[in-house]
Amino acid sequence: MGENLKRVIKAIIRRTRIVWLVLLASLLLSGCVKYDVGVNFDNANSGELVQHIRLGEKLTSFSGDSVYEWLNSIEHRARKLEGKARRISQEELIVSIPFSNGQELQTKYNEFFNPNIKQKAKSTEPESDLPKIESNLLLFQNNFLLLVRNHLIYDLDLRSLALISNNGNVLANAGSILDLEFSLNAPWGAKNIQQTKPKPQQSTENTPLTEGVTSAIAQSTIPLERNGKQLIWHFNPGELNHIEVVFWLPSPLGIGTLIIILIVWGGLYLRYTFMPDPAIQFAKSKTTEQTG
Repeated sequence: MGENLKRVIKAIIRRTRIVWLVLLASLLLSGCVKYDVGVNFDNANSGELVQHIRLGEKLTSFSGDSVYEWLNSIEHRARKLEGKARRISQEELIVSIPFSNGQELQTKYNEFFNPNIKQKAKSTEPESDLPKIESNLLLFQNNFLLLVRNHLIYDLDLRSLALISNNGNVLANAGSILDLEFSLNAPWGAKNIQQTKPKPQQSTENTPLTEGVTSAIAQSTIPLERNGKQLIWHFNPGELNHIEVVFWLPSPLGIGTLIIILIVWGGLYLRYTFMPDPAIQFAKSKTTEQTG
């Protein structure tokens, strides 16, 4: 009886300690990471993926060199994808990765945010205990000669960042630690597709994104901000975030083809409207030579 009582007391102390540690971390590290991801389109064949990461002083002093190693890994991944990295300060980094079409954007984006996918089959090391964040971007394009219709779908699973107790209640607000934004900038603006399905109950088990878009739609509403032609989503840490947006882009190939057709047609029109027929002109010159 005495041993059982001691075990119960130890379990209560241990659980209480965890709760206080979570609350303390939430207070100390409030607003410690600002991560902005932007997809900027110039046209259907030109664009840039831009990331702006800012670390709070409280996080750098609390986490030490591991945070700077994380920033260094971001720089390495960007250069591997033909991108550039500019270090504003030791705690601030701007990364830009160019892309030439929608398929290249999809490939580079998913490879950047899922760098370990190709290494899983080769790796024999045990899985890490770090939170798993799944990111998947899809871009469907339909060409209408002069215009290209784009349908972008983005799923970001941040449920592993939620600190959950044994009974399923969230102990701390992950949004106080991570401020994550995703923006889309298109020349003619974009239309956000609203989701109407109800928010599911919180679960401690992460549902993989491979189950499809349907599982991702059942979601809480993501805060959306419109700034001119730019759409900005404020992701919810600790939840499954789903974005769908449709936008149109000019097609340089289609516009170039149309310009060539117009130039050829204009040349033919001028040739046969304001200049004499080559056959008649040749016949006249031949008659003149015979007369002479």
